[in-house]
Amino acid sequence: MGSKAARSVRSQRLARAAVGLLIVMCGSMTACEYTYDDDGRPEASPTSTAGNVVLPPDPALEQTVTGDALDEWAKSALPESQGQSFYSSSGYLNPGESKSEQTVQLPGGTYAVTLACRGTRRVMFAVKVGEAELVDLTLGCANARVSVVQLETDAVLSITVGSRSDANFAYRVSRL
Repeated sequence: MGSKAARSVRSQRLARAAVGLLIVMCGSMTACEYTYDDDGRPEASPTSTAGNVVLPPDPALEQTVTGDALDEWAKSALPESQGQSFYSSSGYLNPGESKSEQTVQLPGGTYAVTLACRGTRRVMFAVKVGEAELVDLTLGCANARVSVVQLETDAVLSITVGSRSDANFAYRVSRL
């Protein structure tokens, strides 16, 4: 296919493929603007940077709470689980303080451990069965995280939370 017509068809196919690629690329960008070269082929140029958009946390979640406000926050921070809830807790940590608690005896199976905190910094969470560490997480406050753990046999989980600044914590252990 060395004729001029064949090269023209090939050029048109390449141009269509390039436009398709640009459309796919622009689908992942915030916005695209099209300009045309002298030969009539569109080119895409981003009008803003592509990437993940991180929204700032709610400033209200930087303030710690107590009493009924703590209970309300814990309910909203730990959404209802699909399975049976076996253990939950929430509370307040003074700067440099850590607290350890143990769950009730849990039957072997798969569990979701939902962890949340509020304050200006981070809270460290550790979930263990005996000496075996199942979860070791430092969570930025105004966030929640779900970790899935598998218990081969009946067990009691030890959950330790700690913070270098004042913070609220909440967690729930639910069977999946």
